[in-house]
Amino acid sequence: MALANLCLAATQTGDAVWPGKALQRFKVATNMTDRISALQALVTSGHALAAPALAKFHALFKNEELVLDKWFALQAGAPDRNGLVLPAVRQLMAHPDFNIRNPNRARSLIFSYCSGNPGGFHRPDAAGYVYWSERVLELDSINPQVAARLARALDRWKRLVEPYRSAACEALKRVAAKTDLSNDVREVVDRALAD
Repeated sequence: MALANLCLAATQTGDAVWPGKALQRFKVATNMTDRISALQALVTSGHALAAPALAKFHALFKNEELVLDKWFALQAGAPDRNGLVLPAVRQLMAHPDFNIRNPNRARSLIFSYCSGNPGGFHRPDAAGYVYWSERVLELDSINPQVAARLARALDRWKRLVEPYRSAACEALKRVAAKTDLSNDVREVVDRALAD
């Protein structure tokens, strides 16, 4: 956490020392805890060194499925700067290592964005809710149980302030309008709209 805060402060002041130290820690780490923490510090700070570190991490662990899940989740959970997280998530869905039919991979990317990144998900332009509805409908035809879990990301939509509340309601109605919606998703969405 200290390294992440130092990198964040350095990014705001233009200081290259702490991001450089984080990158060095990432490179020389002898365990996953240290390596992922250093990478997270760079990604969280939004520093330019995050991109080559992410590429290096992928190259090192491209054959390790569970580690790649961390790689996807880290990027989907990154703080949103200028609305760039959602386009990055959409781009990651086209990555050769992403497969929406793999429940762990879907959770690592889609759930990390929709349920674990409120700053990126609750966007004033409602694009996060549109993305959510697209993924719930897509997953519903593949794995209704996973889709139902994702549908829960908006089950407390009535607590949102405007314009988020109306946009979330529209996204829920978009999902509810599907005539052949699975019982799993239908239960979550209907209950959310009825509450």
